[in-house]
Amino acid sequence: MTPSMLASLSSSEKLELLQLLEEKARRKKQNLLASYRPYAKQVEFHTAGAKYRERLFMAGNQLGKTLAGAAEAAMHLTGEYPEWWDGHRFSGPIVMLAGSESYELTRDGVQRLMIGPPMNPEDWGTGYVPKKAIVTTTKRSGVSGALDSVSVRHVSGGVSTLLFKAYEQGRSKWQANTVNFVWFDEEPPPDVYFEGITRTNATGGLITVTFTPLKGMSEVVRRYTKPGDDPGAVDRNVTTMTIDDAEHYTPEERAKIIASYPAHEREARTKGIPTLGSGRIFPVTQESISVAPFEIPKHWAQIGGIDFGWDHPTAGAALAWDRDADVIYVTKVYRQREATPIVHAAALKAWGNWLPWSWPHDGNNDMAAGPNLASQYRAQGLNLLPEKATFDDGSNSVEAGLMDMLDRMITGRWKVFSTCPEWFDEFLLYHRKDGKVVKEMDDVISASRYALMMKRFAKVKADAAAWRFSERKVI
Repeated sequence: MTPSMLASLSSSEKLELLQLLEEKARRKKQNLLASYRPYAKQVEFHTAGAKYRERLFMAGNQLGKTLAGAAEAAMHLTGEYPEWWDGHRFSGPIVMLAGSESYELTRDGVQRLMIGPPMNPEDWGTGYVPKKAIVTTTKRSGVSGALDSVSVRHVSGGVSTLLFKAYEQGRSKWQANTVNFVWFDEEPPPDVYFEGITRTNATGGLITVTFTPLKGMSEVVRRYTKPGDDPGAVDRNVTTMTIDDAEHYTPEERAKIIASYPAHEREARTKGIPTLGSGRIFPVTQESISVAPFEIPKHWAQIGGIDFGWDHPTAGAALAWDRDADVIYVTKVYRQREATPIVHAAALKAWGNWLPWSWPHDGNNDMAAGPNLASQYRAQGLNLLPEKATFDDGSNSVEAGLMDMLDRMITGRWKVFSTCPEWFDEFLLYHRKDGKVVKEMDDVISASRYALMMKRFAKVKADAAAWRFSERKVI
């Protein structure tokens, strides 16, 4: 309505118009769900529910992951699905568990988005559960403004039940009768997560998790992103949302937000990529060291590194060294557990019989119990260097090797081919605890470190044909 049209109205007509506008605003405020318009990544997360029982929405901070969780939860509780909805549909009322790390965080996050401002009961019904659908609420004692449960009217005529929980008091607090839907907002401890699954087993219900992965490659994250040969992985899905997927930020705002975080947290807080915070051994971004593969120039020297294992994998890495720029490239990696030297050597020899191989001190074990590992690999034709891996001065400090690698990463002199996913898996996980390196999932990185230590023995392929380590004296 134009100003001139408004001026032409009588006082009673203006009052009526004002009342209509106020009623429209009230209805919109009390039915937030009707105006939910998700971004593409949020739609992807919702749609996956039609196929997968367990879903993880892993996103950066303030990108809409909790909002998406609240909107979907409200749809399931009420049965009010929009026309565009292609996700899972419950045919009747459900029982749902939802919570976060503490009852305060559950109140200020999950409850606020679903019901409304926790400290203003008169505004309950301004969250994603429409006010008209709220039948009854019960308060939680000991936490101001926190609710224990909400009864929600379902379009079928029945009533759904929403129970608010918290991780802080352990898995026992998540024990309940059979439920249909569980929503974990923020990463739960493994025991709480598995208790949630147990509560849905009888119904084949859904599990959803929404968080920013600040705890790194935890057990819950690995369940979704690195399941290995777990047969249950076919029933899980992970959606990752980055700051570039959030349309409410301008390019300038995105740049400022990214720059505001410490370097070691940027990937988690803006891209939803698991990080290990200040405990990471390599606090640099993956994109800063990743490069597309290319043909290695003929004049570059190359060397391989091997890390022996059984229960933990045996791993190999090939490095190419641009000596003019002093840049090291990780070009190929290998990782396999519970296999013999015959198997590993056959796989690594395929990279070229000429390639020299660096190896760790445990390959030179006591010959009294039989041929040592180094001898076994040489017997299979792998071109192992005569001596175990050491620096130029004869030392073999792990810390010195890691710091050499980190220094190269920071200065742009350590690059990894993007076709080496196993290397990046370990890169994201590698961290310290109580100041000490955690020796888990470090096999490919260790193989890279051994090769770096012995780069002085790297060979140019064209010159390598005349090189015969097998004819040299092995100590």
